[in-house]
Amino acid sequence: MAYDDYELLTTKLDRGVAFVTIDHPPINLFDVALMVELNRMGQELEADDDIRAVVFDSANPDFFIAHADVEMIEQLPANETERPTELNIFHVLLERFRTMPKATMAKIEGVARGGGSEFLLALDMRFAALGKAVLSQPEVALGILPGGGGTQRLPRLLGRARALEVILGCNDFPADLAERYGYVNRALPSAELGPFVESLAYRIASFPAHAIAQAKRAVIGGESEVVDGLLGEAECFNATLGEDEARRRMRAFMEAGGQTPAFELAMGPQLAETLGDSHDDGD
Repeated sequence: MAYDDYELLTTKLDRGVAFVTIDHPPINLFDVALMVELNRMGQELEADDDIRAVVFDSANPDFFIAHADVEMIEQLPANETERPTELNIFHVLLERFRTMPKATMAKIEGVARGGGSEFLLALDMRFAALGKAVLSQPEVALGILPGGGGTQRLPRLLGRARALEVILGCNDFPADLAERYGYVNRALPSAELGPFVESLAYRIASFPAHAIAQAKRAVIGGESEVVDGLLGEAECFNATLGEDEARRRMRAFMEAGGQTPAFELAMGPQLAETLGDSHDDGD
């Protein structure tokens, strides 16, 4: 396969491994354009019998994927109240990487919050650079909730209590703490991260394709309730979109400089203060 005509993704194929680099300045925002390309890339990778492992990284040393485009979220319908019967396009995109018969992994050397974190959670493995990688699910602070699988995948990886700490606390998790919690597989010094991930990807790709596919299929078989959980997540996410406070907080986020590099790099510690509290002292 050619893997051409991509503007935001570059691909290198070598010995059964596809190395995919995200390059969407200035912050690798998970907007419609990136969603479209990642969806197409997923379809191509899934159908490519020559690929046995996939490694994602970023061309931007500060951002893996910053988060989903808040302005895009603001435009979603605010009156969807019934439980969906089908996965939405974002869930479908991420589920493809969870279920494709290849080993999928990421080399994380920058910020991955919100939808960026959820993209990583949909992959099979995550490896993070000490002192550089930061993961977070800040959605509740904006009056919404993780809507790309975060509420379903984090409890399976971290356990209920730690997942709720991530989701409700909206704090940044540096690589070392993320490793301790199970958010990532390993946290390594930057100089060791690339060689380790490449070595693992090449090792997996050297094994029989049918064995990789069936082993992953067997693991996925133990996660048969995931789709139903994602539909429930979508119902809860849609319910938040009709709340005036959610609209106010998303707008406050954008007006404070959200989705600009300087704001995003410092966002974690200042998020609650930036968005403020709409309640009166007497409430």
